[in-house]
Parts: sequence; C-alpha cells; structure tokens
Amino acid sequence: MSKVLYPGSFDPITRGHMNIIEQASVLFDEVVVAVLCNPNKRNSMFSVEERVDMIQQLYSSVDNIKVVSSSLAAVDIAALYDCKAIVRGLRSFTDFDYEVGMQQINKEISNGAVNTVCLFADKEYQFISSSMVKEVFSLGKDILSYVDPIVQKKMYLKKKH
Repeated sequence: MSKVLYPGSFDPITRGHMNIIEQASVLFDEVVVAVLCNPNKRNSMFSVEERVDMIQQLYSSVDNIKVVSSSLAAVDIAALYDCKAIVRGLRSFTDFDYEVGMQQINKEISNGAVNTVCLFADKEYQFISSSMVKEVFSLGKDILSYVDPIVQKKMYLKKKH
C-alpha cells in the first residue's frame, strides 16, 4: 500500500489545498493529511481541532483520506503512519526554492526513508493561500471561490464570535 503524508497548517484549508489532496488521493492508496500547529503563524483563525474537524467533514465520504493532527516534525509523522513520501503543493518559484531545501533536510533527517513529491495545483488554484483568504475575508469580500462552503460557513461563524 502506498501512503503519502500531506502536512500543513490549513488555517483555513483552501481549494488549492483540496486540489492537492484530491490529486494525491488518485495517485496514492492513502493520503494522510496532517494538521500542524505552526509556531511561526501566531494569528491562527482556527484551533488545530477545528481544522481537523473541517477537513474530516470535507472528506467524510472519501475512503483513502485520513486526517490527523500532530506537533511532531513532518518526517516523524510520515514514519509514524508508514508514509514513504511527503506531498507538497507548488504554486510559484518561491515555493519551489523553499521545498527544495525542505526536501533535502527531510530526506537527511529521515536517513533517506522519506521522499518528497511535489504536485502543482491546477491553474485556477495556484494563487490561493490561507493568508490571502483570511485577508480577503477580513475586507468583507466573498471567499467562496477560494474555500469550500463548509469552510466559508465556519469562517463566518468564527467572525460572529
């Protein structure tokens, strides 16, 4: 069975993230989506538990997508779930430069056990990021092109509280 890990903060999960998850779910027997708490991102909109819940709702009818949360390093999560690779989505050259460095580090600290597979988001999703979605949302603009209706609803509920 081929398993792959797709780690990220997913705050919130966007249609770009979903596009990568769905591509990976066709290529691999199982996709483990790992929701991570990124200490460099201090202004989280959703708790890790809320993000896990949203992603589980989005993929409740898909058998080969599993959602977990962890504070471990991505390579350690990959080992824990017997994933042979980490999936990363690429949008731009900036993403590529960052991912090349991360891939080298991850392969080194996993003693060569974990590879990185890069997938390109479809063109209509290549510009979407969670931070861009939050910014557009904070300006009171429609975000439905960038997130699933489940996520949009959760964002509106969060804003009311």
